[in-house]
Amino acid sequence: MPLTPADVFAAADRLPRARLAHLPTPLEEAPRFAAAIGGGVRVFVKRDDCTGLLLGGNKARHNDFLLGDAVAQGCDVVVWGASVQSNNCRQTAAGCAKLGLECRLYLSRLHYDTAPQGNLLLDYLVGAHVEFNDAEMGPELNALLAEKADEFRRAGRKPYFWHPPRVVPLAAVSYAVCVAEIVQQLRAQNLEPDGLYISSGGATGAGVALGKELLGLTCPARLISPIHWPWKIPDAMADAATTAAGLMGLPHRVTADRIDCDESFVEPGYGLPSKRGQEALKLMATTEAILTDPVYSAKALAGLIADVRAGKYRPGSVLVFVHTGGVPAVFVDPQKVLSDGEAVG
Repeated sequence: MPLTPADVFAAADRLPRARLAHLPTPLEEAPRFAAAIGGGVRVFVKRDDCTGLLLGGNKARHNDFLLGDAVAQGCDVVVWGASVQSNNCRQTAAGCAKLGLECRLYLSRLHYDTAPQGNLLLDYLVGAHVEFNDAEMGPELNALLAEKADEFRRAGRKPYFWHPPRVVPLAAVSYAVCVAEIVQQLRAQNLEPDGLYISSGGATGAGVALGKELLGLTCPARLISPIHWPWKIPDAMADAATTAAGLMGLPHRVTADRIDCDESFVEPGYGLPSKRGQEALKLMATTEAILTDPVYSAKALAGLIADVRAGKYRPGSVLVFVHTGGVPAVFVDPQKVLSDGEAVG
């Protein structure tokens, strides 16, 4: 039997939580945007850009559980890392500031300017200690973070760090909760989703896939990846989702064949705007005054537009775009944001 949203909320509440995010986030219909893309569909925006914690985004949900785990373990320093303009690091730094934890960020400067702007500026403002490196995202940077955590441990500290086997399933729990919120909010309007769209190549998408499984949804959950990882993304997401269910005390399993992860919107590359993404960003901004970021949520929104224009949904279908935030990136390179994407996509 499918679980109810209340069942999912109760299962998630078995885990330590820092209660950092403003939840539930609004579910806002976007009728002018829907009319502009055609197809007669209805589009709702799950406003996870409104989660709070230093300008919002999906990582606030993650950090409810990750930093809750860190506090429960008695950790005193958080060792985190990603690219220079990481939304993840920005919101982790903010969560650490709110909880009184020391935050050490190890940011890869590959392909990025290290001037204090966008997310990086906010990292500094909330007191994170920042060091730059030239590691590639993925296994190389993960190894660097594990090494730094070991250094803190040898110095007598108790670090919490980006250790994927632990942190990815915990973060995934937060997006099973998000799907439960969406279902609850739609059912209050006597609606059911016909399609879910979100930018993710990891924990967020794993949580969406788990939420769909727990609640018995039959609609597509389109996970538009912003990056090509050096592993099979559906396999990794399925493993994380199944582990997350176990953490929630639930017997459910998610298999790779249930994961709809689309890597065709990554180009021209990770962290770079695309022509389709730029169109999506501008269309949502000019019709609904909702601002996506130029490289993550914009590409997921482009996926929704492409599917609608390809005729994949019948008129009247209810589509939900989960806005994962990332708005500070708009201010990093205004000319690229204002361009039509021809030069970069």
